[in-house]
Amino acid sequence: MPENPGASPRLALGLDYGERRIGVAAGHTLTGTAQPLGTVAAHGGVPDWQALGTFVRQWQPALFVVGMPYNMDGSDGVLVDRVREFCAELTRRFGLDVVEVDERLSSREAEDRLRSQRASGERVRRVRRGDVDPVAACVVLEQWLREGSQQRP
Repeated sequence: MPENPGASPRLALGLDYGERRIGVAAGHTLTGTAQPLGTVAAHGGVPDWQALGTFVRQWQPALFVVGMPYNMDGSDGVLVDRVREFCAELTRRFGLDVVEVDERLSSREAEDRLRSQRASGERVRRVRRGDVDPVAACVVLEQWLREGSQQRP
């Protein structure tokens, strides 16, 4: 998607929140592409803020794009309130804007991508649970890059 002439190019970190792991991906509005980076451990939904801070220092994003776990009918999923608290804490800790993106089916798409890579020989080892999270973050970030990156948070 072409960049909005009034907006400057921005790097974003995409985050797929989970109570045990948070997937992390990086994407850029100039290229419209994203790449999975890794995961941050979470314990009872509380992320390892130091590990997340390492990603922030390394990539220096302009904003975060966080997947919101809505139900298939569009209503709030069981984790939506927790994810909103996470988003508020991201802003408080890192001073960056957070954009929320509907993440319905992002994990399923991530699993499909990984299985396809395995079937084609591009991926050698089997798909593990922790492999899905950064790819799901990438899916969420790609959705934002396609649909909403031209709008300021």
